[in-house]
Parts: sequence; C-alpha cells; structure tokens
Amino acid sequence: MPRLRYVCRRLLIAIPTFLGITVVCFALTRFLPGGPVEMRLMRLKGMSAQGEAAGSRANSAQASDAYRKQLEAQFGFDKPLLRQYFDWLVSNRMGLSLPSYDYPDRTAWELIRSRIPVSLWFGVTSFVLTYLICIPLGIAKAVRNRSAFDAASSVVVFVAYAIPSFALALMLKSAGIFPSGGISGDFDVPPAFMEFFLDRAWHMVLPCVCYVAGSFAMLTMLMKNSLLDQISADYVRTVIAKGATRRRAIWCHALRNALIPVATGFGSVLALMFAGSIIIESIFEIPGMGRLSWDALVGRDYAVFLALLALTSVFQLAGNLVSDILYTVIDPRIDFARK
Repeated sequence: MPRLRYVCRRLLIAIPTFLGITVVCFALTRFLPGGPVEMRLMRLKGMSAQGEAAGSRANSAQASDAYRKQLEAQFGFDKPLLRQYFDWLVSNRMGLSLPSYDYPDRTAWELIRSRIPVSLWFGVTSFVLTYLICIPLGIAKAVRNRSAFDAASSVVVFVAYAIPSFALALMLKSAGIFPSGGISGDFDVPPAFMEFFLDRAWHMVLPCVCYVAGSFAMLTMLMKNSLLDQISADYVRTVIAKGATRRRAIWCHALRNALIPVATGFGSVLALMFAGSIIIESIFEIPGMGRLSWDALVGRDYAVFLALLALTSVFQLAGNLVSDILYTVIDPRIDFARK
C-alpha cells in the first residue's frame, strides 16, 4: 500500500508538470516569429515577387492580408490562446489528430507512428549494449582499482568522453567500412527474415556505436565510483571481518547498493529510446523520431513538433517513475511511506 500511494502521488504531480511543459512550449510556438503562417506568406511573396508591376503592389498587399487571415483561421490561430491550448490538448488529443502543416493529408500521429519502429530498433539495441558493456566494465575497474587494466581502460573511457557524438559519427562515416546512411539496403524482392536481420544489423553498427559512446564514459565511471564507495563502507568491512571472502562481500552485498545510482538514468534512457537522437539520425540519414522532430522544427510544422514534445514528456515522466520503483527492487529498505 505505501508503494501504491506513492505511485498515485507521483502521477498526480506528473499532471501539473506535463501541463507546465506543454503550456510554455505551446505559447512559444504562438508568439515567436517565423511560424507556419509567416512561412506560407514568405513562399507566396517569393513566388509573386518576380515580374510584379508597381501598380499592383497594393492589391498584392491586400491579398496577403486576406490570405494571412485565412491561414490563421485554418491553423486555429484566430482563437484565444487558452482556447487554442484546450483544443490542442483535449479535442485533438495532444495534437496527435491534427493534420501536419507540411503534409496536410497525414495527421501528426500517422507521421509519428511511421517513425516509431525505426527509433525503437536503435534505441532498444543501444540501451542493451550500453548497459551490457558499461556495467561489467565499471565493476571490473572497481574490483581492479589502480591496476594496469584500470589505467588502460580509463584512457579509452576518457577518450570516448572527449569526442562529441557528432564528431565520432563523421569520423566513422568517412572510414567507409560500414554503410554510411540509411537503415537497409536495396532489395529487388522482399528478403527473407535472416537476410533482412543481417542487413539491418550491418546498417546499425555505426549509429549504435555513436549511441553507446554518448553515455559510455558517464555510465562506466558512475558504476565504478559507486561500487568503490560501497566497498569502502563499514558494512562491507564488517561482512569481511565475520569471515566472508572479499568476492562474496562485493557480489552479494556491495553490488546491489552500487546499482542504485545507475537506476536514476532509466528515465532519460526511456525517453531516448522513444525520441531518438536528432544529431545521429540526421548524420546517418535515419528516418526516425529525432529526424522527424528536427524536420518539423526547421519547417515550422508545429503540429508534429508539439505532438512529439507531448509524447516525449510523457515518456520522460514515466521513466522517472520507473526509476523510483526500481529503487525499491534494488534496495527494499527504501520506505515510500516517508515520501
């Protein structure tokens, strides 16, 4: 029951948090210059600028004003701001049912749904690889602290930390060993499952390396330092003094407590698995959620951008709740009744 009450309280807190995020971003899209109405008017003026006579400029200005009002009515910008936000949140289901500004024949949800599988392919694979590599490596560095292995691996870790993801992506892409873009090859006929799987894995090598490198150093050093703190704690020395071996004290007592700080990153990881990475997907030409959000932002397609923002916020808040629940799984001493 204490855990259930805590979850209910967190869900209630998540509601105003979500509303605060979406209200601020929604208002910015309405007040900042360069919105979809201005973009359409600029295109209209660009098409009519050549060969326009001086006497027809007044008529053109009147036509632009009329067209502006028509566009504002089309996008719903002629309504009060609170009414616009209510319609976006409730009537249009966080904007998911709104048509895209750039693709009027498709809704925001249809565009997002077509990109979700691609981002999940890369997000889940990168998540599994990151934790399979970083947690064992951090444990090994802590157990062999100040050894030659620790020194050599630290060089690799800090080099990976120093290289930005976009620079690493460009370096790997220029090597020419693996495919430099896309998610699959060209097939004349639909491939068999194993052929499709191997081709997808071959195209995923470079992007996944960049995904893992982005959190490789931080997670590895977090795991190492957390385990070192637990190894030097009094309760571990007490366990060893009672006759337990150092290996047993580390694996059966210290490791479990050392995993608590690592669990704090699950919230952002869950959001990244869904939202993808704008930089990596743009460099490797991956048609995922990150690339879609970038295209929507550059093209002022606020219908798609706000829908993506709403979904990403929901996943981030859900991930934070999952992280808190994982605390009790790792350390049952945590009492939710006091929170």
